[in-house]
Amino acid sequence: MGLLKHGKSRSASSLKSFPFFERLSERELSNLGKILIEKHFSKNKVILLEEDTPNYMYFIYSGRVKAVQISEDGKEQILAIHKKGDFFGEMALLDMKTSPATVIAMEDSDIWLITRKDFEKYLLSNEKVLRHIISMLCSRLREAWMRLRVLSFADAEHRVRAVLNLLGEQNGIKDRRGTIITLKLTHKDIAGYASVSRETVTRFLDSFLKKGEIEILDKKVILLKPSFTEQILLL
Repeated sequence: MGLLKHGKSRSASSLKSFPFFERLSERELSNLGKILIEKHFSKNKVILLEEDTPNYMYFIYSGRVKAVQISEDGKEQILAIHKKGDFFGEMALLDMKTSPATVIAMEDSDIWLITRKDFEKYLLSNEKVLRHIISMLCSRLREAWMRLRVLSFADAEHRVRAVLNLLGEQNGIKDRRGTIITLKLTHKDIAGYASVSRETVTRFLDSFLKKGEIEILDKKVILLKPSFTEQILLL
């Protein structure tokens, strides 16, 4: 794990690549760029523990991370997957409670951090940023409701279908063939979302492939075809 890097000024253009910062002025971006902390996390490294005290807010400059809850027997329940441009850790800074999930790097990732003190000084005091935080919290609440719907299905096949549909809605690109899930997901990742075994996911994906409902594209990206969407509407 890399050391924290202080004092490296980030350009306004690199900060504007984050939707969170796009409403800030050039001067605000310049000030913010000077106080962000950069840290590198290798694949499978823990970035934030569920019991950690709220010290930082995290912005993903590159890579992907997953927010999970880990059961007593070590099984992971994936709550969310965050990619470049996303952020996490804001809830703990807002209510001063411990993190609601453990966050783990799914691949080598570069993360920008802002301390609690600077979060309050540069972000919470900015009305434009505050409105964006409220909007994002509402969005995440809706996502949580959708995950609860996934887990409400007693049937494992319905869970897997619902997870793929949810990932398509959140991270999908539509074209003439259907919806392409842009995240590179392993069977284990999907299993963690659906609270089923990896073997169960493999079995159903093979079934969906044989039925022509999905297709595996380059780099293991999943294409959801219209026939898959038709089945979702019947759930």
